[in-house]
Amino acid sequence: MNQILVGTASWADPSLVKSGLFYPKSAKSAEDRLRHYARSFSLVEVDSSYYAIPSPHAAALWNERTPDTFIFNIKAFRLLTQHPTEPRMLPPDVREELANWPKKNVYYNDLAGELKTEVWHEFTTALEPLRLNGKLGALLFQFPKWFLPNRANFDHLREIRRRLEKYMVAVEFRSALWFDQSHRDKTLAFERDQEFTNVIVDEPQLGASTIPAVWEVTNESLAMVRMHGRNAQTWDKPGLRSASERFNYDYTEQELGELVPDVRQVAKRAESTHVIFNVNHLDQGIRGAQMMRRLLDEQDASSR
Repeated sequence: MNQILVGTASWADPSLVKSGLFYPKSAKSAEDRLRHYARSFSLVEVDSSYYAIPSPHAAALWNERTPDTFIFNIKAFRLLTQHPTEPRMLPPDVREELANWPKKNVYYNDLAGELKTEVWHEFTTALEPLRLNGKLGALLFQFPKWFLPNRANFDHLREIRRRLEKYMVAVEFRSALWFDQSHRDKTLAFERDQEFTNVIVDEPQLGASTIPAVWEVTNESLAMVRMHGRNAQTWDKPGLRSASERFNYDYTEQELGELVPDVRQVAKRAESTHVIFNVNHLDQGIRGAQMMRRLLDEQDASSR
Protein backbone atom coordinates (compact mmCIF):
# COMPACT_ATOMS: atom_id res chain seq x y z
CA MET A 1 0.00 0.00 0.00
CA ASN A 2 1.32 3.45 -0.90
CA GLN A 3 2.44 5.89 1.77
CA ILE A 4 0.02 8.26 3.52
CA LEU A 5 1.55 11.05 5.63
CA VAL A 6 -0.55 13.23 7.93
CA GLY A 7 0.48 16.57 9.41
CA THR A 8 -0.53 20.15 10.07
CA ALA A 9 -0.14 23.51 8.36
CA SER A 10 2.57 24.96 10.63
CA TRP A 11 4.12 23.80 13.87
CA ALA A 12 4.49 27.33 15.22
CA ASP A 13 1.02 28.86 14.92
CA PRO A 14 0.67 31.39 17.78
CA SER A 15 -2.71 30.00 18.82
CA LEU A 16 -1.24 26.50 19.18
CA VAL A 17 1.89 27.65 21.00
CA LYS A 18 -0.01 29.84 23.47
CA SER A 19 -2.61 27.16 24.17
CA GLY A 20 -0.18 24.87 26.02
CA LEU A 21 -2.21 21.92 24.72
CA PHE A 22 0.47 20.20 22.63
CA TYR A 23 3.94 21.44 23.49
CA PRO A 24 5.35 20.67 26.94
CA LYS A 25 6.38 23.57 29.16
CA SER A 26 9.99 22.62 28.52
CA ALA A 27 9.59 23.41 24.78
CA LYS A 28 10.35 27.11 25.05
CA SER A 29 12.23 27.73 21.79
CA ALA A 30 11.48 27.30 18.10
CA GLU A 31 14.01 24.47 18.03
CA ASP A 32 12.34 22.68 20.96
CA ARG A 33 8.93 22.94 19.35
CA LEU A 34 10.02 21.63 15.96
CA ARG A 35 11.86 18.70 17.54
CA HIS A 36 8.78 17.87 19.62
CA TYR A 37 6.47 18.13 16.61
CA ALA A 38 8.74 15.87 14.55
CA ARG A 39 8.52 13.17 17.22
CA SER A 40 4.74 13.06 16.67
CA PHE A 41 4.44 13.65 12.91
CA SER A 42 6.54 13.03 9.82
CA LEU A 43 5.09 15.84 7.69
CA VAL A 44 4.49 19.56 8.10
CA GLU A 45 3.51 22.45 5.87
CA VAL A 46 5.55 25.64 6.23
CA ASP A 47 3.10 28.55 6.26
CA SER A 48 5.53 31.37 7.06
CA SER A 49 7.08 31.11 3.57
CA TYR A 50 3.87 32.59 2.15
CA TYR A 51 4.47 35.85 4.00
CA ALA A 52 8.25 36.10 3.49
CA ILE A 53 10.87 34.02 1.70
CA PRO A 54 12.82 32.11 4.37
CA SER A 55 16.59 32.23 4.49
CA PRO A 56 18.68 29.20 3.52
CA HIS A 57 20.00 29.29 7.10
CA ALA A 58 16.49 28.83 8.48
CA ALA A 59 15.88 25.90 6.14
CA ALA A 60 19.20 24.39 7.18
CA LEU A 61 18.10 24.56 10.82
CA TRP A 62 14.79 22.88 9.96
CA ASN A 63 16.78 20.11 8.32
CA GLU A 64 19.08 19.67 11.34
CA ARG A 65 16.21 19.54 13.82
CA THR A 66 14.16 16.81 12.17
CA PRO A 67 14.67 13.09 11.43
CA ASP A 68 15.99 11.94 8.06
CA THR A 69 12.55 10.85 6.88
CA PHE A 70 10.75 14.06 7.83
CA ILE A 71 9.07 16.01 4.98
CA PHE A 72 8.44 19.74 4.61
CA ASN A 73 5.86 21.09 2.19
CA ILE A 74 6.52 24.77 1.47
CA LYS A 75 3.79 27.29 0.82
CA ALA A 76 4.81 29.50 -2.10
CA PHE A 77 5.66 33.15 -1.46
CA ARG A 78 2.53 35.25 -1.88
CA LEU A 79 3.88 37.38 -4.75
CA LEU A 80 4.33 34.24 -6.86
CA THR A 81 0.65 33.33 -6.40
CA GLN A 82 -0.52 36.78 -7.52
CA HIS A 83 -1.47 37.99 -4.07
CA PRO A 84 -0.73 41.61 -3.15
CA THR A 85 2.63 41.96 -1.42
CA GLU A 86 4.09 44.84 0.55
CA PRO A 87 7.43 45.94 -0.93
CA ARG A 88 9.14 45.51 2.46
CA MET A 89 8.54 41.75 2.22
CA LEU A 90 10.45 41.41 -1.04
CA PRO A 91 14.09 40.26 -1.29
CA PRO A 92 16.54 43.12 -0.58
CA ASP A 93 17.76 43.60 -4.17
CA VAL A 94 14.20 43.74 -5.47
CA ARG A 95 13.14 46.04 -2.66
CA GLU A 96 15.92 48.46 -3.54
CA GLU A 97 14.78 48.60 -7.15
CA LEU A 98 11.29 49.52 -5.93
CA ALA A 99 12.46 52.10 -3.37
CA ASN A 100 10.11 54.73 -4.79
CA TRP A 101 7.18 52.43 -5.45
CA PRO A 102 4.08 54.67 -5.18
CA LYS A 103 1.55 52.07 -4.04
CA LYS A 104 0.97 50.10 -0.85
CA ASN A 105 1.34 46.73 -2.58
CA VAL A 106 3.18 45.14 -5.47
CA TYR A 107 1.75 42.45 -7.73
CA TYR A 108 3.77 39.91 -9.68
CA ASN A 109 2.96 41.47 -13.02
CA ASP A 110 4.21 44.85 -11.79
CA LEU A 111 7.78 43.54 -11.84
CA ALA A 112 10.18 43.69 -14.75
CA GLY A 113 11.46 40.37 -16.02
CA GLU A 114 14.82 40.48 -14.22
CA LEU A 115 13.13 41.31 -10.91
CA LYS A 116 10.77 38.37 -11.31
CA THR A 117 13.76 36.14 -11.93
CA GLU A 118 15.45 37.46 -8.79
CA VAL A 119 12.40 36.63 -6.65
CA TRP A 120 12.29 33.10 -8.06
CA HIS A 121 16.01 32.71 -7.44
CA GLU A 122 15.70 33.80 -3.82
CA PHE A 123 12.75 31.46 -3.26
CA THR A 124 14.40 28.36 -4.72
CA THR A 125 17.77 29.09 -3.09
CA ALA A 126 16.06 29.10 0.30
CA LEU A 127 14.81 25.55 -0.34
CA GLU A 128 18.18 23.99 -1.18
CA PRO A 129 19.05 22.68 2.32
CA LEU A 130 15.79 20.71 2.33
CA ARG A 131 15.98 19.56 -1.28
CA LEU A 132 19.57 18.37 -1.00
CA ASN A 133 18.73 16.33 2.11
CA GLY A 134 15.62 14.72 0.63
CA LYS A 135 13.22 16.55 2.95
CA LEU A 136 11.48 18.82 0.47
CA GLY A 137 8.01 17.59 -0.41
CA ALA A 138 5.78 19.82 -2.52
CA LEU A 139 5.70 23.54 -3.17
CA LEU A 140 2.11 24.58 -2.53
CA PHE A 141 0.72 27.32 -4.76
CA GLN A 142 -2.54 28.55 -3.26
CA PHE A 143 -4.16 31.07 -5.57
CA PRO A 144 -6.61 33.84 -4.64
CA LYS A 145 -10.29 33.74 -5.55
CA TRP A 146 -9.71 36.29 -8.33
CA PHE A 147 -7.26 33.91 -10.06
CA LEU A 148 -9.66 32.67 -12.75
CA PRO A 149 -9.30 30.10 -15.58
CA ASN A 150 -8.30 32.50 -18.35
CA ARG A 151 -5.42 32.62 -20.84
CA ALA A 152 -3.20 34.87 -18.73
CA ASN A 153 -3.47 32.63 -15.68
CA PHE A 154 -2.85 29.44 -17.64
CA ASP A 155 0.28 31.19 -18.92
CA HIS A 156 1.27 32.01 -15.33
CA LEU A 157 0.87 28.36 -14.38
CA ARG A 158 3.08 27.38 -17.32
CA GLU A 159 5.67 29.87 -16.11
CA ILE A 160 5.58 28.27 -12.66
CA ARG A 161 6.29 24.87 -14.17
CA ARG A 162 9.05 26.29 -16.36
CA ARG A 163 10.77 27.97 -13.42
CA LEU A 164 10.27 24.98 -11.11
CA GLU A 165 11.03 22.18 -13.53
CA LYS A 166 12.75 19.98 -10.95
CA TYR A 167 10.25 20.52 -8.12
CA MET A 168 7.01 18.88 -7.06
CA VAL A 169 4.32 21.56 -7.37
CA ALA A 170 0.84 21.34 -5.83
CA VAL A 171 -1.89 23.71 -7.02
CA GLU A 172 -4.88 24.87 -4.99
CA PHE A 173 -7.50 27.15 -6.48
CA ARG A 174 -9.98 29.35 -4.62
CA SER A 175 -12.36 30.11 -7.49
CA ALA A 176 -15.15 27.63 -8.16
CA LEU A 177 -14.88 28.31 -11.89
CA TRP A 178 -11.85 26.02 -12.21
CA PHE A 179 -14.04 23.01 -11.45
CA ASP A 180 -17.42 24.00 -12.83
CA GLN A 181 -18.99 22.01 -15.64
CA SER A 182 -17.27 24.10 -18.33
CA HIS A 183 -13.74 23.97 -16.91
CA ARG A 184 -13.27 20.86 -14.75
CA ASP A 185 -12.00 18.51 -17.46
CA LYS A 186 -9.68 21.16 -18.92
CA THR A 187 -8.30 22.01 -15.49
CA LEU A 188 -7.53 18.40 -14.62
CA ALA A 189 -6.05 17.69 -18.07
CA PHE A 190 -3.84 20.77 -17.75
CA GLU A 191 -2.64 19.71 -14.28
CA ARG A 192 -1.77 16.27 -15.61
CA ASP A 193 0.06 17.73 -18.61
CA GLN A 194 2.12 20.05 -16.37
CA GLU A 195 2.64 17.37 -13.71
CA PHE A 196 0.97 19.48 -11.05
CA THR A 197 -0.57 17.82 -8.00
CA ASN A 198 -4.26 18.66 -7.78
CA VAL A 199 -4.94 19.78 -4.20
CA ILE A 200 -8.10 18.13 -2.91
CA VAL A 201 -9.81 20.32 -0.34
CA ASP A 202 -12.30 19.84 2.44
CA GLU A 203 -13.92 23.23 3.04
CA PRO A 204 -17.34 24.87 3.35
CA GLN A 205 -19.20 25.14 0.07
CA LEU A 206 -20.09 28.80 -0.36
CA GLY A 207 -20.19 29.36 -4.09
CA ALA A 208 -17.66 31.41 -6.04
CA SER A 209 -14.95 31.63 -3.37
CA THR A 210 -14.73 27.92 -2.61
CA ILE A 211 -14.12 24.80 -4.67
CA PRO A 212 -15.53 21.30 -4.32
CA ALA A 213 -13.49 18.31 -3.24
CA VAL A 214 -12.24 16.89 -6.53
CA TRP A 215 -10.84 13.46 -5.70
CA GLU A 216 -8.61 13.18 -8.77
CA VAL A 217 -4.91 12.31 -8.90
CA THR A 218 -3.08 14.35 -11.54
CA ASN A 219 0.47 13.41 -10.58
CA GLU A 220 1.22 9.79 -9.73
CA SER A 221 4.07 10.81 -7.45
CA LEU A 222 1.93 12.80 -5.01
CA ALA A 223 -1.68 13.35 -4.00
CA MET A 224 -2.56 16.06 -1.50
CA VAL A 225 -5.61 16.65 0.70
CA ARG A 226 -5.88 19.89 2.68
CA MET A 227 -8.40 20.05 5.51
CA HIS A 228 -9.65 23.63 5.93
CA GLY A 229 -12.58 22.86 8.20
CA ARG A 230 -16.23 23.57 7.51
CA ASN A 231 -16.77 26.88 9.28
CA ALA A 232 -18.98 28.75 6.82
CA GLN A 233 -19.43 31.71 9.18
CA THR A 234 -15.74 32.69 9.19
CA TRP A 235 -14.57 31.67 5.71
CA ASP A 236 -15.06 35.07 4.07
CA LYS A 237 -15.70 37.11 7.18
CA PRO A 238 -13.98 40.51 7.01
CA GLY A 239 -11.88 41.93 9.82
CA LEU A 240 -10.54 38.71 11.30
CA ARG A 241 -7.22 39.18 13.04
CA SER A 242 -5.65 35.79 12.40
CA ALA A 243 -5.87 32.57 10.41
CA SER A 244 -6.81 30.73 13.60
CA GLU A 245 -10.07 32.70 13.63
CA ARG A 246 -10.85 32.00 9.98
CA PHE A 247 -10.04 28.28 10.16
CA ASN A 248 -11.62 27.64 13.53
CA TYR A 249 -13.15 24.19 13.25
CA ASP A 250 -13.10 20.93 15.20
CA TYR A 251 -13.48 17.88 12.99
CA THR A 252 -15.54 15.10 14.50
CA GLU A 253 -14.52 11.47 14.31
CA GLN A 254 -17.55 10.79 12.14
CA GLU A 255 -16.58 13.51 9.65
CA LEU A 256 -13.04 12.23 9.33
CA GLY A 257 -14.18 8.63 9.20
CA GLU A 258 -16.35 9.46 6.21
CA LEU A 259 -13.29 10.83 4.39
CA VAL A 260 -11.02 7.85 5.06
CA PRO A 261 -12.30 5.79 2.07
CA ASP A 262 -11.72 8.74 -0.27
CA VAL A 263 -8.18 9.22 1.06
CA ARG A 264 -7.54 5.52 0.58
CA GLN A 265 -8.79 5.64 -3.01
CA VAL A 266 -6.46 8.46 -4.06
CA ALA A 267 -3.59 6.83 -2.16
CA LYS A 268 -3.94 3.79 -4.40
CA ARG A 269 -3.15 6.00 -7.40
CA ALA A 270 -0.20 7.96 -5.99
CA GLU A 271 3.16 6.93 -4.58
CA SER A 272 2.64 9.25 -1.61
CA THR A 273 -0.41 11.06 -0.22
CA HIS A 274 -0.20 14.05 2.10
CA VAL A 275 -3.11 14.99 4.36
CA ILE A 276 -2.65 18.45 5.86
CA PHE A 277 -4.85 19.93 8.58
CA ASN A 278 -5.19 23.68 8.15
CA VAL A 279 -7.57 24.16 11.07
CA ASN A 280 -5.45 26.01 13.57
CA HIS A 281 -7.39 27.44 16.50
CA LEU A 282 -5.63 26.14 19.62
CA ASP A 283 -4.73 22.48 18.99
CA GLN A 284 -7.50 21.68 16.48
CA GLY A 285 -5.04 20.79 13.72
CA ILE A 286 -2.97 18.55 15.99
CA ARG A 287 -6.02 16.67 17.25
CA GLY A 288 -7.50 16.39 13.75
CA ALA A 289 -4.24 14.99 12.35
CA GLN A 290 -3.88 12.55 15.22
CA MET A 291 -7.46 11.37 14.77
CA MET A 292 -7.10 10.93 11.01
CA ARG A 293 -3.92 8.93 11.44
CA ARG A 294 -5.58 6.73 14.06
CA LEU A 295 -8.56 6.09 11.79
CA LEU A 296 -6.27 5.17 8.91
CA ASP A 297 -4.23 2.84 11.15
CA GLU A 298 -7.40 1.20 12.46
CA GLN A 299 -8.59 0.54 8.94
CA ASP A 300 -5.21 -0.96 8.10
CA ALA A 301 -5.43 -3.26 11.11
CA SER A 302 -8.97 -4.37 10.28
CA SER A 303 -8.08 -5.18 6.66
CA ARG A 304 -5.22 -7.51 7.56
